[in-house]
Amino acid sequence: MASFQPTEEQQLIRDTVASFAREQIRPVARESDESGQIPSALVQQAWDLGLVQSPIPETFGGAGEIPSAVTGALVCEELGWGDLSIALHILAPRLVIQPVLALGNTTQQQQVFSAYTGQHFMAGTAAIVEPRFGFDVNELTTTATPQANDFIVHGTKCFVPLAADAQHILVYARTNDGLSAFVVPRGTPGVTISEREKNMGLKAVATYELTFDNCRVPATARLEGNLSSLLNRSRVALASLAVGVARAAFEYARDYAKERRAFGSTIAQKQAIAFMLADIALEIDAARLLTWEAAWKIDAGQDTGSDTGTVSGATCEACIAKNYSTNMVLKVTDNALQVLGGHGYIRDHLVELWLRNARGFATFEGLAIV
Repeated sequence: MASFQPTEEQQLIRDTVASFAREQIRPVARESDESGQIPSALVQQAWDLGLVQSPIPETFGGAGEIPSAVTGALVCEELGWGDLSIALHILAPRLVIQPVLALGNTTQQQQVFSAYTGQHFMAGTAAIVEPRFGFDVNELTTTATPQANDFIVHGTKCFVPLAADAQHILVYARTNDGLSAFVVPRGTPGVTISEREKNMGLKAVATYELTFDNCRVPATARLEGNLSSLLNRSRVALASLAVGVARAAFEYARDYAKERRAFGSTIAQKQAIAFMLADIALEIDAARLLTWEAAWKIDAGQDTGSDTGTVSGATCEACIAKNYSTNMVLKVTDNALQVLGGHGYIRDHLVELWLRNARGFATFEGLAIV
């Protein structure tokens, strides 16, 4: 039977990350959004907490902690509550570490993990989203064609976080036998990194468009195995981040409504405002429970489809959680802005920032992983 009661260790991790988000991330969220830069000292503090590199096995210099999707979901929600851009920056190296840990062989792990076991933050990333209408991760236009002992990669990617500084880029491409992922080291010929993207939201984290033109990667760079588990972990991470953003907006709007007075009483006492706040609180709880259920099924090993070919288990739950959370976070942040009225539209309050970031979840795919 599924139990969503965090263990003592999980609760300790959650409390630690929540404190970090409250005391370190939230105070610099606005400044980071305005300047487009995240303080390096803050990123290093997150690295020192071991949120990213802790699952690396001890034999490769890591802590060897067993990765848990449920624990990852708890961490992502708290970081998302602090600030989405900063959360994505902090978590970016996991886009390489977790896939290589799950599907990489010993040689691949040795080659990759050595870059992420040092004392200082090291950027890593993944390239999955493509700049086209109707993008579907199962129907990629980026291709990897076998040639002798190599693969030739062609295609264009966008929304690739920290690409300019990443030591490794995990590139998702279509091969003759379906979806594949390749570990591409920094400086590989045939990879062109465009100028930093200018987005409506996520202004603090650097994202880039990448072009692969006759990019030759060895066959040994390919991760072997079913990538559905990685996609499910990514969906859970994004759903959890959405819950965190929504919770931040809700709490801010709730507290504002309790203090703002109009016509002799606080606006929280007005039926329209009270009902709106109650409704979005329910939406957030529903999204969180869906996300936890998907994470629990991942940890329980229910990451495969049924024998009849239908989608089931963690894949079904992860897709539902991601889709629900995507719609939920936009509704919640928009309603939060409405609670603040005209104040919600100005930069004196963070609600407009959360709304801009929330709008992007409909296009986010593979930007985080638990």
